[in-house]
Amino acid sequence: MREGEGDKEILKGKSNFFNDWIVPLLVAIVLAILINKYIIFKVMIPSGSMIPTLNVDDRLFATRVYRPERLNREDIIVFYSDELEKTLIKRLIGLPGDKVVITDGDVTVNGEKLKQEYVKNKDSLSGTYLVPEGKYFFLGDNRLKSSDSREWDNPYIDESDIKGKAQVKVYPFSDFSIIK
Repeated sequence: MREGEGDKEILKGKSNFFNDWIVPLLVAIVLAILINKYIIFKVMIPSGSMIPTLNVDDRLFATRVYRPERLNREDIIVFYSDELEKTLIKRLIGLPGDKVVITDGDVTVNGEKLKQEYVKNKDSLSGTYLVPEGKYFFLGDNRLKSSDSREWDNPYIDESDIKGKAQVKVYPFSDFSIIK
């Protein structure tokens, strides 16, 4: 071996290690951060307000919402409540401009009664809500145990506080499913 060739081999080995391991690892970390920040994120269910659809400690993935006007009534949405100062997950019932009428637990939106097959425990609360433009109205599926729009001082959530739409339940593994 000529003088200096051993040093070149060591440098070449270090360069291969860097290019083969460090660069892909850094790229994967950056991609994971970007995906979590801009595309999908993980949610853990902290309460029983969405039983039977979602149970306490269920884990799911939600997609980020950038255009709330594309959301549909009865989608399950992750949003931030300024009033409660925390992130919640509930079912979207009232869209901007809707008239929501609740009579003895039955919900009518713009004169059309919702089927609500996902509601297990109806309650007897009643009320009428006119959803302002740029705002949304939410209810939990477990109406007896849900702190939702019916009980808040301000029953409407601003579109800027909508964070994501629930898509897939991933844990417990035995309940893996697309969320409807």
